[in-house]
Amino acid sequence: MSTPPVILYRYDASPFSHKIDNALTVKGIPHEKVNVSPMLPRPEITDALGITYRRIPILAIGNDVYCDTSLITSVLERRFPTSKGYHSLFPARKNGGSTDTGLVKAISKFYADSVLFAPASSLLPWDKIPEPFLKDRSALRGSPLNPKAIAAARPLSETFLSSNMLLIEEQLSDSRDWLFDTESPSLADISIHFVFAWARSFKGTEVLFDSNKNSHTVKWLDRVNDFLKKQRASQKAPTKLHGADAASKIVAGSHESYEIVGFDALEASRLGVKLGDTVQVAPEDTGRNYPTVGKLVALNREELVLEVQGNKGLIRCHFPRLGFFVKQASASAKL
Repeated sequence: MSTPPVILYRYDASPFSHKIDNALTVKGIPHEKVNVSPMLPRPEITDALGITYRRIPILAIGNDVYCDTSLITSVLERRFPTSKGYHSLFPARKNGGSTDTGLVKAISKFYADSVLFAPASSLLPWDKIPEPFLKDRSALRGSPLNPKAIAAARPLSETFLSSNMLLIEEQLSDSRDWLFDTESPSLADISIHFVFAWARSFKGTEVLFDSNKNSHTVKWLDRVNDFLKKQRASQKAPTKLHGADAASKIVAGSHESYEIVGFDALEASRLGVKLGDTVQVAPEDTGRNYPTVGKLVALNREELVLEVQGNKGLIRCHFPRLGFFVKQASASAKL
């Protein structure tokens, strides 16, 4: 059976998009991309696919659309395993020991994404960000952004990141190449790298990335950059797709068997939902006011799957369990 098309919805200024760019590069997965707007509306997603989840990136593999980078990286490993010739985001240790898969996932989701990202984002030049973007991100947060307050708190963000960088220095202090002393970069490297590489690109952050003070970290960042550059040089660049063409491909594609995820009735009962219910799913933090509504068709302890109807047809939309809520949809919600 041929591999279904892989389509990444992204935009260049999104650091989380670059995280998945890098994950696809490490694994060596050919794919196509749809460049979307940094702000709403995104009709190629909300209308064509019926997905009102508004964070980027999202990734489609055939008829399955995966939301949130934590789930995307797990699914890439599941659907493109080493047994089929792909590289791993969870490579073995250099000494032959097993991979710390659970810990690496936790570091990616709850340390890199949740702890490091927010203070890194405060280093942006908030005084130069256009008003429409501020309004869009205020809607995403569910509360108004105050650029002056964010700028005033910059020293606190810098010292917080500096203290966290010390932890990375300690981890790398034995001169290992990668954070978990693996044979190649793991998801932990990709996840922490994307935050620091993004922050490093901002003006005024040179002192944070002082090679004398943080020599191991700076060398590691450069090492990850070099690895990705070499990998990309040996791979075909992703082709660009128009949103309508991408949606047509996705709707026409095959989907994973629901048995892959299965249905855990105990977990569902704890959540107050049942197989076949019309439910709404959204992140617990930013974007909770933009739930996606669909028919619940699979659920386990890691992910859940909805059948969602868009203008182009039916798709299967996957969400992670951690960091997301699922509940019965209101009577006014539309499939």
